[in-house]
Amino acid sequence: MAKYRHCLPHAAGRLFVTDGGLETTLIYHDDVELPFFAAFDLLKNAAGVARLRTYFTRYIEIARAHKLGIVLESPTWRASHDWGRKLGYDDPALADANRSAIDLLLDLRAQFETAATAIVVSGNLGPRGDGYRPDSRMSAREAQSYHAAQIETFAHADADMVSALTMNYSAEAIGIAAAAKAAAMPVAISFTLETDGRLPSGESLEQALARTDEATERYPEYYMINCAHPTHFEHVLRNGGAWLSRIRGLRCNASKRTHAQLDEATELDAGDPRELGAQYRSLHALIPQLAVVGGCCGTDHRHVEAICSALGRSRV
Repeated sequence: MAKYRHCLPHAAGRLFVTDGGLETTLIYHDDVELPFFAAFDLLKNAAGVARLRTYFTRYIEIARAHKLGIVLESPTWRASHDWGRKLGYDDPALADANRSAIDLLLDLRAQFETAATAIVVSGNLGPRGDGYRPDSRMSAREAQSYHAAQIETFAHADADMVSALTMNYSAEAIGIAAAAKAAAMPVAISFTLETDGRLPSGESLEQALARTDEATERYPEYYMINCAHPTHFEHVLRNGGAWLSRIRGLRCNASKRTHAQLDEATELDAGDPRELGAQYRSLHALIPQLAVVGGCCGTDHRHVEAICSALGRSRV
């Protein structure tokens, strides 16, 4: 089981960075084909592993330059049962891929970690269905059963924590948190939001957090927001409330497009990295406890560099 020798981001008392949009970077910048957005499939050969190593190393270099910690998220957002089957992976092969993903990040930590740049290794998992549309919803119990195998693999592979990104309804988040608790793994839950600041399910962010916390006895270490532009949810944060203290991470899109527009896009909308950095600086004023920052769809190292620079100035 995981040894948890590393302090988790929200407890470290300083800012951690993470990466940008892995899949969109690979597809649009590196011309890599990713069926079903499944970056974990690159782990099947040496060339793919080398490409992922280069990708993560660039973000480690940004963290070291700014003397920040970094959360390395495994490239396993699609490495769960249903998505694996679509790519021809049986259960043993899928478990091997998840273990290989963590091994890669552990190796990077051994090579690059410094006293100023702590490296946290996180096993990343995504929704069972479409990240933007909660068409086929599970009960919390069904979600726990579905996600348990991947989380248990991360635990035995010595990941420090797990992160569930792009959650679009609370029941799946509850199930993931329950599966993480059963495996004694710390977990961060990240919800995605529409342009009105609500989850695709129609739940408000406050409702989704409250339902997850109530059902799991506040088991998640912290919550995040990902795959939404700051203008889509800033008004929600400005309304305030004690519940905001549970939000510790942001992985925003640089694009202001809706999820439907992003789904249909054939070209990358990378937005403006400097503008995104300035928006993170404004959001930091609303979330002073912010612990983890990075990007999502359409963002790359330029955006994360701009975010680090902007937040560096806000902390002077």
